[in-house]
Amino acid sequence: MTPAPEDTVLHRIDSNVSWITLNRPEAMNAVTWDQRERVIALLGEASADPAVRAVVITATGKGFCAGADLRGGPAAGGERVAGDVARMIRLGAQRLITAVLDCEKPVLAAVNGTAAGIGAHLALACDLVIAAEPARFIEVFVRRGLVPDGGGAYLLPRLVGPQKAKELMFFGDAVPAAEAERLGLVNRVVPAQELEATAREWAERLAQGPTRALAMTKQLVNASLDGDRAAALAAEATAQEINMTTADANEGVASFVERRTPKYLGR
Repeated sequence: MTPAPEDTVLHRIDSNVSWITLNRPEAMNAVTWDQRERVIALLGEASADPAVRAVVITATGKGFCAGADLRGGPAAGGERVAGDVARMIRLGAQRLITAVLDCEKPVLAAVNGTAAGIGAHLALACDLVIAAEPARFIEVFVRRGLVPDGGGAYLLPRLVGPQKAKELMFFGDAVPAAEAERLGLVNRVVPAQELEATAREWAERLAQGPTRALAMTKQLVNASLDGDRAAALAAEATAQEINMTTADANEGVASFVERRTPKYLGR
């Protein structure tokens, strides 16, 4: 009997934080078609729900996500023709990564164990990454004779530069958490028993912040890596113009003038 998506992706909202937890520990959380669709839907819901002001993606067991589990998806049927693979990647792995990048709330990855292939890219697409000491990041595609997908060749060079990205992708060696932190793949490494508490602390800090300003800051930073200076500065000015109409921006300015701690409402 196939588990329901609600069982393989646990979800709760706590203190304005949406916790999305991959829950197939027996498979090192290799992500299935159903899980992928569930995660994409939950990220969309987080964007649209004013009560959600930050997101955490994590997993149960010893693995964060061991890659893609292609079993259990819609039956392809018939003979494969040119375009089928590209369509599968575009509608599958790329949609998952794009859902993280485009989520209008800050997304934090709490990486409890091995993150390989699309699992590594799922973590690296997040805005902040906290890794447990046993975690490892593996560009596993080359071991299977495959080209990296799920946005890997887009994400990695922006984090570590093209030369290091090619080294990681050409050799497919496991990168321990401490080395990942040194390279800039993760923000912080903590003992395994402290991972959830640290993720909760960071997520709740984000959830108490000026949510719309954080959303626009995320968009500006992500877009800055793809465009020229003039476009980046124009986007910055537009974002600030829009942000100044929010209640949180007015609260931030008022609290500064009144010399008190701001109380942001996410609006």
